[in-house]
Amino acid sequence: MNVISKKILIKIGSNVLTLSSGAPNKERIEHIVEQVAALKKQGHQVILVSSGAVAAGRPQVILPNSLDAVSKRQVLASVGQIALMNLYNSFFNNHQLVCSQVLITKESFSTREHYLNMTNCIEALLKCNITPIINENDVVSVTELMFTDNDELSGLVASMVQADELLILSNVDGIFTDHPTKPNAKLIRDFDNEEIDLESAISEEKSEFGRGGMLTKANTAIKIAALGVNVSIGNGTVPNITAQLLNRETGTFFKARHDKNKSAVKKWITNSGTFSKGKVTINKGAHEALLSNQANSLLPVGIEKIEGDFKKGDIITIINSDGNEVGYGKASYGAEKAHVFQKKHNQPALVHYNYLTIK
Repeated sequence: MNVISKKILIKIGSNVLTLSSGAPNKERIEHIVEQVAALKKQGHQVILVSSGAVAAGRPQVILPNSLDAVSKRQVLASVGQIALMNLYNSFFNNHQLVCSQVLITKESFSTREHYLNMTNCIEALLKCNITPIINENDVVSVTELMFTDNDELSGLVASMVQADELLILSNVDGIFTDHPTKPNAKLIRDFDNEEIDLESAISEEKSEFGRGGMLTKANTAIKIAALGVNVSIGNGTVPNITAQLLNRETGTFFKARHDKNKSAVKKWITNSGTFSKGKVTINKGAHEALLSNQANSLLPVGIEKIEGDFKKGDIITIINSDGNEVGYGKASYGAEKAHVFQKKHNQPALVHYNYLTIK
């Protein structure tokens, strides 16, 4: 049977990769690499987003109490990243495969230029049959500039490289109808967010070594599926879990919403809300125009208020008169010029339709 080649991104959580002590689970990492090797042998392209660097650094470092929380995380990540990558490199070598390290910060997604540089780097690695192993650069990231967790990072990367499948591996079997410890809780195999009350079904408790909880995973999955990527959440401690998830035999599946025709630029803007450098409040007429079926740009005449000192090319948030976010866009010019054109007819669009996304 011929297997259709896919681009598969696998996100591996800290609790999958580490022992209870915080040390790397070498057998688990080795088995994950075995699964990657099997997928590559079938002709698939594979990208890993791997947690575990901070946890891997814990057994190797004695931290002085004088260090603040951010500094402690930086030290652990700096030491642990080497240990983690050495393990990956050794296990990939056992399969005569090459892996690489790609460290990313949240700021890397904030401009189109950086975004394209990352995309080109990852695509070049895949063309060379190299498996990129991506992680947030915790060594230089600070609290306000960090991703929510690697679930958010994996979603951004999956959208960026236009992956076919995103597999989110945690230490639970997927999304349940209630807290998994309750006797009436059932595993949701096919997720339909119109039928599921996420707030009551999902615990917001975070894992011991990770930053994110299951609610973050579910929200990431919903968002990325809407951008045209199939998403599965499953238990990374289960043997051969990747094949089971790809065959829809286990886990919770979020079906892609067939948005492959959405331009790469619009996908970038959709994922760039947290990088917004300013806000514009629009009137009712402009709001209705943006929500219509026609391809309308955001014109200055419909702008009621401008906030922030954004520049040309920055992402800005669009807000309606009720204070609700409408969408995001790439500014065609800066805030200074926008103030001059505000509420005036026959002025160039602040956000062109091609660089505008509506929530």
